[in-house]
Amino acid sequence: MPTSAAPTTRSLDDDGLLRVLAEPLRERIVDLLADEELCVCHLTEELGVTQTLVSHHLRVLRDAGVVDTERHRYWTYYRLRPEALRPLAEHLTALARRRPARRRRPCG
Repeated sequence: MPTSAAPTTRSLDDDGLLRVLAEPLRERIVDLLADEELCVCHLTEELGVTQTLVSHHLRVLRDAGVVDTERHRYWTYYRLRPEALRPLAEHLTALARRRPARRRRPCG
């Protein structure tokens, strides 16, 4: 029987998503896709990097479930899947709301 994790307990999914989003260019791509659907040509122009680099990072984001694709004529448009970010966002929000106790664990 599956058990639900406490909101402040990190799962492997959180770790994997955090690693995916920790790459600065991928974070910028996610930020751009939060506003609108874009194709690779738009992203290369906005980011000032090569098409192959953008395509590589989009593939990582797609494999992680962070973005979806939709074909439109000759182009593939990418869009953010906000629901994929919610578990990590909730975890980070729970951590930010914690009030650490003023105590220290003794060393040695």
